[in-house]
Amino acid sequence: MEIRNLEHTDFDTLFHGFEKAFADYEIHFEKEEVRSMLIRRGYNPKLSFAAFVNNEIVAFTLNGTGTFNGIPTAYDTGTGTVKECRGQRIAGKIFTYSIPFLKEAGISQYLLEVMQNNQKAIGVYRRMDFEVTREFDCFRQTIDHIDNRKVNTDCSIEQVNADAIREAQHYCDFSPSWQNSFESIERGIAELRCLGAFLDGKMVGYCVFDIHTGDLTQIAVLRECRRKRVASRLLQEVTARMKTDFIKVLNISPNNTTMSVFLESKNIPLASRQFEMILPL
Repeated sequence: MEIRNLEHTDFDTLFHGFEKAFADYEIHFEKEEVRSMLIRRGYNPKLSFAAFVNNEIVAFTLNGTGTFNGIPTAYDTGTGTVKECRGQRIAGKIFTYSIPFLKEAGISQYLLEVMQNNQKAIGVYRRMDFEVTREFDCFRQTIDHIDNRKVNTDCSIEQVNADAIREAQHYCDFSPSWQNSFESIERGIAELRCLGAFLDGKMVGYCVFDIHTGDLTQIAVLRECRRKRVASRLLQEVTARMKTDFIKVLNISPNNTTMSVFLESKNIPLASRQFEMILPL
């Protein structure tokens, strides 16, 4: 077995390893979905590593790099091990191998998210000195079960660019997670849709979503313009344009009751919970 970075590994080889590692999981990943995910999460092949046997990937950690709260950060975009190689602690070996390279590249902290019901993984991360920094709620629903009854509102919906989204980030009530951040939106803007809601010529709400993955990345309304059905109108547009038969809204702060109440009022229920964990390097 050899551990090395993925700088010279083509996407098809990478996807084959990714697909094989998650072959026995309930979730199925399409090639273009994975490609889009890697772009948005800042995938850095030079600072991502895999274990190879006979030049085939048997385990990997795909790292995104960027800044988080102003700190140079590596983010666990995806970690997996093929079924026949599990139980050999290969993922831990890959992570340990990667640390000197991350530090040398100026990375100051390592960030990841983990399902709260994955106690085995959480135990491993805690033993590695990761600390829980935030908790997140994740919502999901099939589109035909979402309450999208006709909305009476004076707002108009228009396509907007990334600059408009950047200027409206203060509409959010909490700091987005790595994969929903404005930096992530900028990286993946070619595949994302950005809509603004306008009242009297002023943008008072917006949403960002991916029609191919069902991901509603951000939806927010200016505080003084809430309870005017602006978010409901935006959600109508999102669901009408989705190519998937479902919508998912990931990593909402459980302290943000406004968002949770809105989603649940639209029959988009809580599906899972995650921890955000950070390890200083």
